[in-house]
Order: sequence, then C-alpha cells, then structure tokens
Amino acid sequence: MLHTHPEGQPQPQGHTCCPETTTSHPNDPIPSEPKDIPQIHISTQHPTQSHSADSSANSLHYSSSSNPDSPATPATEVQIDNELEQLKDEGLIAISPEAPEGRRTSDQLIPSDPKEIRKILGEGGENKRLIEKVCCGEGCCKLEALELDPEAKDHVPVVVPDNDAFRSLKLKLGPLSLDSKLTRTLDLPAEVVTFAPLTDATLPFESTVQKHPPRFVTPHPPYEVFSAKVHHARELTKAGAEKRTYHFDLDVTDYPEESGTVDFVVGGAIGVCAPNSDEVVDDLFDSLCVPRFVRDKPITLKTVNGRWPTIWGDEMPRELTTTRRELLTWCTDIQSYPPSKPLFRVLAEYAHAPNEKKILQYLASAQGQAAFCDLRTGPHLTINQILHAFPSSQPPLNRLIAVLSTLMPRFYSLSQDPMVSCQRDGSQCRRIIEMAVTVHETPNWRGGPRKGVGSGFMERVAQQAIAATNHGVNPLTLDLRVPMFRGLMANPLAREFCMDGPMMLIGSGVGIAPFRGFVHRRLASQNVTNKVWVVQGIRDSLLDEIYSGDWGVEEAKIKTIVQSRGGQHEYVQDSVRHQADIVWFLLNALDGRIFVCGSAKGMGEGVERALVDVVIDKGSLNMEEAEAFLEGKKREGVYIAVSSFLYYPIQSFSIQSLRWVD
Repeated sequence: MLHTHPEGQPQPQGHTCCPETTTSHPNDPIPSEPKDIPQIHISTQHPTQSHSADSSANSLHYSSSSNPDSPATPATEVQIDNELEQLKDEGLIAISPEAPEGRRTSDQLIPSDPKEIRKILGEGGENKRLIEKVCCGEGCCKLEALELDPEAKDHVPVVVPDNDAFRSLKLKLGPLSLDSKLTRTLDLPAEVVTFAPLTDATLPFESTVQKHPPRFVTPHPPYEVFSAKVHHARELTKAGAEKRTYHFDLDVTDYPEESGTVDFVVGGAIGVCAPNSDEVVDDLFDSLCVPRFVRDKPITLKTVNGRWPTIWGDEMPRELTTTRRELLTWCTDIQSYPPSKPLFRVLAEYAHAPNEKKILQYLASAQGQAAFCDLRTGPHLTINQILHAFPSSQPPLNRLIAVLSTLMPRFYSLSQDPMVSCQRDGSQCRRIIEMAVTVHETPNWRGGPRKGVGSGFMERVAQQAIAATNHGVNPLTLDLRVPMFRGLMANPLAREFCMDGPMMLIGSGVGIAPFRGFVHRRLASQNVTNKVWVVQGIRDSLLDEIYSGDWGVEEAKIKTIVQSRGGQHEYVQDSVRHQADIVWFLLNALDGRIFVCGSAKGMGEGVERALVDVVIDKGSLNMEEAEAFLEGKKREGVYIAVSSFLYYPIQSFSIQSLRWVD
C-alpha cells in the first residue's frame, strides 16, 4: 500500500520523509558536493576537559608500517543475520521480544509449545538445516507437559529452597513434586577434566594469577598475551551519567614483532584478556567448599580433548601445570553465558537435598523445558547465583568447569590513530595506543549492580590510576597492567578506511571512539580534512559526551551532537534525514564513505532505515529499489556498518552460544 505525500507524490508504506532543511532537499535527485564546506584546521584551543599529555592529536609522529589486510583474529561469532532474515521472511520463526536495557536481546528460537517447533521443522524435519544455525541447542522441540499422577492420592508440591538467590530465579515449577515422573532427562556429561597432584613436586612453579593469565592462554598461537602497561587513564563521562566511560593510554612499545607487516591500524581493535574478579572467584570457591589451602596449590590439569583452557589452541588432549585459582580467574566464564542443561544435570547429580535435586533434574528434562527457556532468556544469571540458589549442590570443581564456557577475550576499538602515537619518557620515545571502554551493568540478585567481566576489570584498573593521579602519584609507579593482544586489525572499519575522499562518521555512545582516530589520521596527512562529517549520538551532552574538545579540530564545524534525552530529544537517524543532501552525495561519490558504529539493535537499524528514506526521497525509488540500492553500496564498501557487539565475541554458535553483554 502507498501513502500520499503532502505534495501529492505516493510514498511507500513505512517511509519517513526527509525534512526540508539547509542540508536536505528531498526533491533534488542530483548528488552534488555540499557548498560552503567549512575550512577546517588544527585546533589551537585548549580541550574543555583535562586529558593525558600524550593524546594522539598533539603527539609526536611514530613511523611504522601497517597493513589493513593483515590476518584477522579467528572468528568467534558465527554471523547468522542472513539465516535469521530468511527464516523470518518465510514466516518460520519468531524472535524473542526486545530485552530491557542492559541485556543483549536473544537471537534464539523461543517456541511456546511443541506444535510450534514442529511447524518450524516442517514435515520430516526438512527445515532442520536452517534451524540448526539459529537454535540454542537446548531441546526446545522436546517440550513435554508435566502431568499429575492419577494414582497419587495426595499431590504435595516440591518444597522450594528458602533463599533470596532461588527467589530471584522466579521459576515456574507447576505441579512438580518429589514423585513427578521426568522423561528425556539429559545424561550426566562425561568426565573430561581431571585434577591430579604434581608428578614432580620439586619442579619450580610461579603463578602470575594476580596480574597476567597463564602462558597456555594463547589467543594467537604461538604468540603469548602481552602485558601492556597503563600509561594513563581518565573518566570521559561526567558524574551522573547513566553509563561510565573511561579512556586508557596503553604502552605497547615492547609489543613483539609478528610475521609480515601486521601492525596496529586506525579503526582496528585490540583483544583484552580480562580476569574474573577475586571477589567472584572466592565466592564460587566458598559455595563449593573448596579449602583455602588448595585454591592456590599447583596441580596437574588433564583434559580429554578440545581447546580449553587455551583460547584458540588446537583441539587436543592436554596435561598442564596450573592452579584452581588460575583456571577460575583466567580460563572459565562464570557470568557471561546463560545456564545450560549439562550444568543443571551436573548440579543435580551432586545435590544432597531431595527437593533441590528434583528441581535441578526438572530443569534438565523435557517437562522442565519451559522453565529452562525462561532462565536462559530472562534476567541475567551467574554461576554463583545458581550455586547460592541450590546450596546443597557442591560438585567437584573439575566437573563444574567441564560444563562451563571458556573465558574469551573482549575486543575494544582503538580511539586514535596508532600511527601518530608517541610519548617521550626522558630520551626514549614510548609508543602509546588509546581506547575507550563503557562499563556495562545489570542488576545483581543481591540488589546491587553486576558489572561485565571486561568492562568491570577495566574500570577497576582505571579507578586505581585515577586515584593515584588525584593524590599526586604518577600511575606509572603502580605498574598497572592490561593483558592484551593485537587482533581484529582487518575488521570492516580498518579495511574500508581510506586516506582521501569525503566521509560521514556516525556513532552513538562509545561507538564514536574509533572515528576519533579517523579524524586524527586525516589531520596527520593534511588531506581533505574538510570533507568529514561526524554525527555523535549521546543521551545528554552535559554528562555523556566523550572526547569533547579532543578531536584536534574545530569540532563545531564538522561534528553534529544529537541528544536523545537532552536538547531536542532526537536520535542520530533523525540527523541523517536532516542531512539528506550530504548523505546522497556520499552514496554517489566515487570515493565516498558512510561509516556507522554502535548497537545493531535500535541505533544501527534506525540509521539504516534513515538511509533508505534518503534514497527513496532523493532517488525517487520505491522501498524495494531503495533497499537494493543500499545493499549494493554495502557490497561496494561505500556504506560500512559495524555493530558494537563485534567487540563482545562469543565462543561459538553451539549449545552455549547465547550470551549476555558485558
């Protein structure tokens, strides 16, 4: 169905017309370079907020080769968008509803009954191949109703554990009793991880658990994780901001050389191997009643197969010397992934209280499938929370670790041009890379906030550095370290960035950070600096604007600030429509680029809809033609959209693929 434009032109349904502004003339189809482009020069103004002396906009030039086509970090997340869209278009699936803020929406199938899943699978399961790419693998198709036993005279519901952790789960157990018959209960997972005493107790062993992961944690075999010294840290957001964002300067002068011309590049991202906090690890030890004297005692770890406890090592049996604390701190993810059926099955095996054992068995059975799905797609859960909910279950640590996921690196984009990054320390030039991290928090079952593994670790480091600076102490004297490695240097932002040609940089929140590096590179080359347009989406410019006054240019001439909660209450997609002339020019320019970085849900989808609206109005196309036009620009590398979730990788798209953001 077509709607009628106020001027009489039919418009596609769902289309939002671009407004008439000084930079938007919807009825002019001719792409032309914007007139009166402001002449941009390097700013001589002092930044509006204090920042480190080694900010890359004012730093010395560091000469180094780079290659954006360098080998990328091994993929950790299977791209399923195309398959999901195909299933949605065919009416075969329904995606879970939008989650509350602070939690990643699930891309998993959530059927409400066996009939729905059979409809999805089709007769004979002919659609199984497509479903395998989006299924959580947790047996939704095995849902069976829990029925009352007709021979039972008196039905007595199972007594639920009386503790806050269990109540926070909000489990719906229905008519479950100790006598309920459960079917298709998952078999007890095989014992694939074992601990043994050291074969030779005289061999020297030194643990670096408090500062650095064990040497066998190798994201890029044979290269080890690099211990980057924190040169400086500061908070970018103001007090009262809904989310806190920190800036870090990391010293990578001594980063080891790798093969070829692999180097840090503008738009690239580094991997950070963040540990679980001591508080969380000790709480888990206490829940399992692991004696304190054995937590740091060296042991021999034996695995049957797989990559764990490495990250991307070969799949093979292993025998390593380590400690229980090292394995929980650096190798095991205990708070990012939803619970799995193998986890509940192991907990049920070692639960002493009959009522707790029954509930755990129920969650691993066909009858408990609905309750299990509620746990996986509901509020954020951690392993510690589940152990507190079922206190009688105290499985051996090796059995618990075997059904948990590997603790994966967290990726963060560089927020400056690493080619222009040097800080003089006496007579020595130190190479510095910069990054920004936003702290992700979700409600804790105890009532407080739960921070993500990566952002929580980086905030702890930042707070130590900031406290030292506030007391007149040089943070360098604290020897603060961030375990990291060079990775994702061939991601779309780095690969498609070009030294010349006009470009629009659209980002929200911390997604704007890599574009600061784009502007710095243009400044360093003194090349078409004045053909850059920046659209920065924030909640409130008084609290949330990051890198204000720290771009190295007169920002008012190139940057548009869009506030969703302050000012005009607009979003970045509104600004895209308001600048339709510039957008249309960039989409049709021989060397034009439009970069988008931010949340795929909401911001990313909104910007793409706005771009389609521009194409419809400026190109006089219908919806289908406009979408096809934009898809062509994606293939040509003119329109590059990167989700901020790129920097929150998951282990693999398998039985434990669903993951909460941290």
